[in-house]
Amino acid sequence: MSIHELFSKFLRVLSLFGSSIEELPDSVCNLKHLRSLDLSHTRIKKLPDSTCSLSNLQILKLNYCRKLKELPSNLHELTNLCVLSLSSCSYLTQVPNSVGDLKHLRSLDLSLTWIQKLPDSTCSLSNLQILKLNGCIYLKELPSNLHELTNLHRLEFVNTDIIKVPPHLGKLKNLQVSMSSFDVGKSSEFTIQQLGELNLHGRLSFSELQNIENSSDALAADLKNKTDLVKLEFGWNSHRNPDDHAKERDVVVIENLQPSKHLKELSIRNYGGKQFPNWLSDNSLSNVVSLVLRNCQSCQRLPSLGLLPILKKLEISSLDGIVSIGADFHGNSTSSFLSLETLKFSFMKAWEKWECQAVTGAFPCLQYLSIRYCPKLKGDLPEQLLPLKLKKLEISECKQLEASAPRALELDLKDTGKLQLDWATLKRLSMGGHSMEALLLEKSDTLKKLYIYCCPTDEMCCDCGMSDDGRDSLKTFPLDFFPALRTLCLSGFRNLQMFTQDHTLNHLQDLTIRKCPQLESLPGSMHMHLPSLKKLRISDCPRVESFPEGGLPSNLKQMVLYKCSSGLMASLKGALGDNPSLESLWIEKLDAESFPDEGLLPLSLTCLWIHDFPNLKKLDYKGLCQLSSLKKLFLNKCPNLQQLPEEGLPKSISSLLICRSPNLKQRCQNPGAKTGQRLPTLDSCILESLECPREF
Repeated sequence: MSIHELFSKFLRVLSLFGSSIEELPDSVCNLKHLRSLDLSHTRIKKLPDSTCSLSNLQILKLNYCRKLKELPSNLHELTNLCVLSLSSCSYLTQVPNSVGDLKHLRSLDLSLTWIQKLPDSTCSLSNLQILKLNGCIYLKELPSNLHELTNLHRLEFVNTDIIKVPPHLGKLKNLQVSMSSFDVGKSSEFTIQQLGELNLHGRLSFSELQNIENSSDALAADLKNKTDLVKLEFGWNSHRNPDDHAKERDVVVIENLQPSKHLKELSIRNYGGKQFPNWLSDNSLSNVVSLVLRNCQSCQRLPSLGLLPILKKLEISSLDGIVSIGADFHGNSTSSFLSLETLKFSFMKAWEKWECQAVTGAFPCLQYLSIRYCPKLKGDLPEQLLPLKLKKLEISECKQLEASAPRALELDLKDTGKLQLDWATLKRLSMGGHSMEALLLEKSDTLKKLYIYCCPTDEMCCDCGMSDDGRDSLKTFPLDFFPALRTLCLSGFRNLQMFTQDHTLNHLQDLTIRKCPQLESLPGSMHMHLPSLKKLRISDCPRVESFPEGGLPSNLKQMVLYKCSSGLMASLKGALGDNPSLESLWIEKLDAESFPDEGLLPLSLTCLWIHDFPNLKKLDYKGLCQLSSLKKLFLNKCPNLQQLPEEGLPKSISSLLICRSPNLKQRCQNPGAKTGQRLPTLDSCILESLECPREF
């Protein structure tokens, strides 16, 4: 018996998943005993009618066949087919009526296809159990007789715009329905009352809830008994300006939308009522782990959210009516927010005070605290926060806040008032903004990452013994303060002139210095004092005329030079020497007509980025040809560069990007013309790019 005959007789399962075939081989259609065929992720454009001669086929998968536009009209000949999966067949716009003759079909997946309508014959699939229509954005309605599918137990139409659902679908008592959104009032043929008849599963987002005119309609949705809904979002129109009557109606509507006690995630946005629903405070939602309250501008008091026993994440944003947060918010005098891990406040325009003095125990599990854009918040933070050791603390645009900051491993500060920091536990610190007032740098043996972004009017100080109170404007930066530092970024120090360092920083790997107009020198003896440095960025420091004596660290792999002086560039050759490690060099805004000079760049270089050289006219062949390891060359914004070197580029180059350099681009696009230029053999050549790569 031949191999072909063996396959034909005994092969039951065949997978061509991910193959490059565009047509189904005829030999496949001769496999009469085949039961499972997987053609997913292939380039098939059409299934031949002969496919339907596979009368024993039970499973047919065509997922992600993005070129498939239609199914065979004789699909009904697959009489034993149980599973038909067509998910992500983007160009599939219709299903043949013959699909209704697949009497054994149990699962049909049409998710992420372009179908506009399900054929009415679908309602003849008496054994169908699973119907998936997720992401069918052109599908607007379901067949009117869908309720006749008595064995259907799972219906999914997540991320669709369906506006018409059969009125009797609720008769299918075992049916689980998954849908992602419901737009109130969008359709008279799919009303909020109909939701009450459905066994909803998963998540559901309500929008345009202001369109509920009769609050009893919200009650008819019967969300309280939707025990399998685990995530709910309630949303009103963000552009409306509700009058008193509308605000009162919102209160009743949201009361009637009370969720099941099994709910895990809840979001309320653009709610116009003056008070939050009672069910948010009376322990009705004892299983909620995530709660978001956003843009509820009429509410003047927060519910007792501290009583929610397993709440882990709480976000409160744009509640303009909240002036004070006190004991009511915490809800209990002995314990509050027992499980909370993440707490975020933002855009609270009127919020002035936060206190919980009457609460003896609060936030025992808190790990992340964020307070952003709360311009009136002042005074101290709750004392219950101070003993905590947070993973991350973020305070931004709170200019009146003067307090002791809780201990944290990571701290982000921007435009804050005077804060007292605990440096003992910090591992990452980021500070910046217009209103930082003389923040005092202190020694830290734990800090690993430090980012400081100053503005021209800021004054940063350190306890360096420079004056009686130690608060002089920072002119020297004491690297010895941070022996464990791995990453340091300093930007916008208008008075910084130099670095001081007496000891080796063995851990510093990444150093960035930007916009320091008075800085005259880089850290001294970098080759010895910064032995682990791998990344160096020098940007817009015009007074730095040379690299330090002794050169750069031998482990340096990546370097960025932006708007650097001609003197600094001239000293580059001596600073790099025979550096065997430097792989990537990014140079931007250099005033040079020719680049690079012979011997300027190290032989180890694999990537060279030349950006914004307005006067560059020539790429120096002698400076390039020696770069025998160079693989990638990027040229961006070199308007006067006419051509590549006539002698060619290094043979090692495999990728060339030419961006926003019109003269060079034109010559390279017309290699046969008199003024054209032939490009070297490359793996990748891009003559234009919408987005130039960002620096590493």
